[in-house]
Amino acid sequence: MLLLEKIGMKRIGLLGCGSIGSQIAIAIDTGKIPAQLTHIYDVDKKKSELLVSKLQQKPEIVENAHLLSSNPLDLVVEAASQEAVNDNALSILQNRKDLLIMSSGALLDESIFEIISDACKEFKKTVYLPSGAISGIDALKSVKNELDSVVLITTKHPDSLRGAPFFEQFKQNLDEIKEPSTIFEGTASEAVRLFPKNVNVSALLSLVGLGSHETIVKIVVDPNTTKNTHVITSSGKFGKLTTTIENVPDENNPRTSRLAILSAIETIRSICTDEIKIGT
Repeated sequence: MLLLEKIGMKRIGLLGCGSIGSQIAIAIDTGKIPAQLTHIYDVDKKKSELLVSKLQQKPEIVENAHLLSSNPLDLVVEAASQEAVNDNALSILQNRKDLLIMSSGALLDESIFEIISDACKEFKKTVYLPSGAISGIDALKSVKNELDSVVLITTKHPDSLRGAPFFEQFKQNLDEIKEPSTIFEGTASEAVRLFPKNVNVSALLSLVGLGSHETIVKIVVDPNTTKNTHVITSSGKFGKLTTTIENVPDENNPRTSRLAILSAIETIRSICTDEIKIGT
């Protein structure tokens, strides 16, 4: 079925047609998100074509990421990679489109953060960062000026971490791990560089507003777990806040928690509706 113009609905462009992007597209196509998916792009065109074949309303496949935001869109959803954010966020904002970023780790590069932040102000556009696979972001935002430290302990099955640059650099063999083992401890900036598709949650915590304090990340591999678990401990003048989240990995991509996809869908749905908004 060809895409028909629906008056009053926001028009969305999708950058990245993998597991996350496809489920967002299906949520739009089935009406969970009251919007129109009008244009899509993936560096692997076969992924774009496969996605279109699954949809009732057929978006247009564009030939490159820059063409995506040159079309009459209201919002571009990035579900591709940190590199896609680095290469395309500025041009999307310059084209006066709002932007939702899933690969929030890109913003821990101070130069990228400043470029995107300045562009939001200059072009009067908004960048959205869904809370993703964690909870408690509203509380952390409320106490950001009184935070002294944030520690994130993430526990995942080896399959949720395979392919990360960390293993190329440190030659760690996941198959040799037979019991829960801490394989990494460091800053969020280091974590998102070594695990760019696995721990964007750590970037989000740092971006809440710690000033000179950066989230400390510990990554634990547990071959016996069936969930992605995040324990966040925050402390400061306000007191202490601890949250524990046990996420089911997405069935199509074990590196992604199901909650991260649901969070993105809810964020986009909220953007596209006029209603009472609960939380920030």
